[in-house]
Amino acid sequence: MTTGEIVIRPVSGKAGRAEFVDLGRRFAAREPHSVPQLRSEQLELIDPDKNPFFGHARAAFFIAYRGDTPVGRISAHIDELALELPREQGMGPGTGLFGYFDAEDEETARALLTQAEAWNRAQGMTRVLGPISLSIWEEPGLLVKGQDHPPTMLMGHHPAHYRRWIKDAGYAPAKTLLTYELDITQDFPPLIRRIVQSGERNSRITVRPVDKANWDRDLAIVLAILNDAWSDNWGFVPFTDREIAYAAKKMKPIVHERLNMIAEVDGEPVAFMLTFPDMNAVLKRINGRLLPLGWLRLLRWLKKPTGADMRVPLMGVRRELQNSRMASQLAFMMIERIRQNATRDFKSVRGEIGWILEDNKGMLAIADAIDSRINREYVIFEKPLDER
Repeated sequence: MTTGEIVIRPVSGKAGRAEFVDLGRRFAAREPHSVPQLRSEQLELIDPDKNPFFGHARAAFFIAYRGDTPVGRISAHIDELALELPREQGMGPGTGLFGYFDAEDEETARALLTQAEAWNRAQGMTRVLGPISLSIWEEPGLLVKGQDHPPTMLMGHHPAHYRRWIKDAGYAPAKTLLTYELDITQDFPPLIRRIVQSGERNSRITVRPVDKANWDRDLAIVLAILNDAWSDNWGFVPFTDREIAYAAKKMKPIVHERLNMIAEVDGEPVAFMLTFPDMNAVLKRINGRLLPLGWLRLLRWLKKPTGADMRVPLMGVRRELQNSRMASQLAFMMIERIRQNATRDFKSVRGEIGWILEDNKGMLAIADAIDSRINREYVIFEKPLDER
């Protein structure tokens, strides 16, 4: 451990953001199963001029030093849209956030958390949640189970001892997020197959792939369903129009039509399921860098990700159908269609679903029904902020 006084400095400008990102990459590289993400994407996510999250959020980034050696980092941020939501949904008035948490030792961790708390307190916040980096839709939660295997894309990966450091700083678990994995080469249980077959005979139901020729239209449909379906969920923050446009541009290169489904009832879109080939497989090979030849390997992989694991990051059914038999039927129909296409067209073997809230009984029941098992757990912590 490096000795000496800890000094925490705010990050500013392009050079500061680059140091912040590169420090996080150095911490990640220490973990045996961590996967380096695209550095250019990591820089863009914390750039207020590029990430539309900052259209409704404000943030500060900090680096801890001992002497000239950086020994940790953290973000402190506030999502204005989250402040407008009911407190019982997880965010709500007075809720600040921290994220991008890395520390060399417990002393540094405590100093960084204290800094994030002080920033949020100065902004009028009375409670802090984290880690959430930066949006609830990006990398929420601290990994507490699953360090023994690599994460799939868009999922964080953290050393086990961070949990103790955060808890010892006065934080308590607020919510657990789960991911499930399954062998997609295996047929689903007979009951699920019968439910799917019944749905396929129902003339009211249509399950179709997304259409990349009309990608903006279909993504707008997906996100409209998402904002409706998830609106009562813990931690939900709606997508803005700018974020929808940003997501459309970012997601299109990794979208394969036959892996992403929209379900319609009587011609009206009511449910969706997005599935992405796990890009982490190729990011590990190019070490998260596009230059000099990483971009070529990435493009080749995106065109035909043969053998890739598949991740379902998002699915939803409109609220009017939730808790109905048709809701689960639509989900099983989309899952089965995607499973068949993934194994046939991409020779995929493994799938992952999540994250799923620990108390989302409907989604947990679906995951259990298709014989999947929990493989990773993430915890979002909370702490009240006393007045000082």
